[in-house]
Amino acid sequence: MSTTATNLTITDVEAVHLRLSAVDADRCDGTQDTLLIFVTASDGTVGVGEVDSAPLVAKAVVEAEPSHLIARGLRSILLGRNPLDIEVAWHAMVEGSRYFSGGATMHAISGVDIALWDLAGKVLGVPVARLLGGPRSDRLTAYASLLMPDTPLLAAKAAADHAEQGYRAMKFGWGPIGQDRDFNEELVKEIRRAVGDDIDVMIDAGQVWDTKTALRMAAMYEDYGIAWLEEPVAPDNITGYRELSRRTSLTIAGGEQESSYAAFETLIDEGELDLIQPDLARCGGLTAGRRLAWLAHTRHRRLVPHAFKSGVLVAASTHFAASIPNGGLIEHTVSTSPIARDLVRREIAFADGTVKVPLDQPGLGVEVDADVMEQLRVD
Repeated sequence: MSTTATNLTITDVEAVHLRLSAVDADRCDGTQDTLLIFVTASDGTVGVGEVDSAPLVAKAVVEAEPSHLIARGLRSILLGRNPLDIEVAWHAMVEGSRYFSGGATMHAISGVDIALWDLAGKVLGVPVARLLGGPRSDRLTAYASLLMPDTPLLAAKAAADHAEQGYRAMKFGWGPIGQDRDFNEELVKEIRRAVGDDIDVMIDAGQVWDTKTALRMAAMYEDYGIAWLEEPVAPDNITGYRELSRRTSLTIAGGEQESSYAAFETLIDEGELDLIQPDLARCGGLTAGRRLAWLAHTRHRRLVPHAFKSGVLVAASTHFAASIPNGGLIEHTVSTSPIARDLVRREIAFADGTVKVPLDQPGLGVEVDADVMEQLRVD
């Protein structure tokens, strides 16, 4: 490590709120707004991260003036620190914000942490996947992730379109899921009819059912070879998750809502989930993600990161999934929102059902388009 790198300090931490001009708050679409984090080092290097939360709440966590020793905004905690001391910085943020700790605080820490990993990769001239221990592959299977269309006909068309684009797996979530059993069966029946049996189809129920309803729905989905059933019950319905995991042949997945290590331990050990889905922009960033990957590995569970946001989170999740022993699959949002499609240059390349891990670029390997950011920026 160069003397210059060892003498680096953090000179700024900026939280930038982006939002579409028209937002439908009744629609569960995380690509309508976002919060980007920029961490600047004393040599001018800038790392970028992303927060998946209520942007203004997380922005306040970053920018808050210090109140006392353990009630400080993240920016005040980090200024003057060496940006390469990522683990130390993570613990300092957790400890320094303990008085208002919880979901939104950990969400904000997540975005800052991702930015620090990006910055470190740029300073050292290596991709984040190598900093995380090394890529196990330079390509990952990508599944198309989209909101469930409103009718079976539209669902079938969307499935056929994405199969034609080369996706060999796709997930439909939220939207009209949660209506009666017959309508849900029509949706999945038309999707399966459109793509055949060789493409994996996943259903994200959006936390809509009680335990008994979820069991009935799971029995129906078994007939259509669903690859996994995601969040069929409320996140805190641990008993419901356990009943589903024990009584259905489907893979039961969840965890995108969680922001603590203990919550994932509970989901695995008590809820008996088959597959956990930490969102790196909520669960504590890449630093916490590594621990969760090891937790899943030691419990012989699968891990697929949740990543329904801009290209910044997609890039972080791609490096992460490439570097963990139980990875290999990545969520690929197909939202047409400018936040999802236009915000970053050098987007993670998709072809033939896979994405290429950007190992030829330092850091995350993506660049925020300043013009697009300014168009979407909320002053």
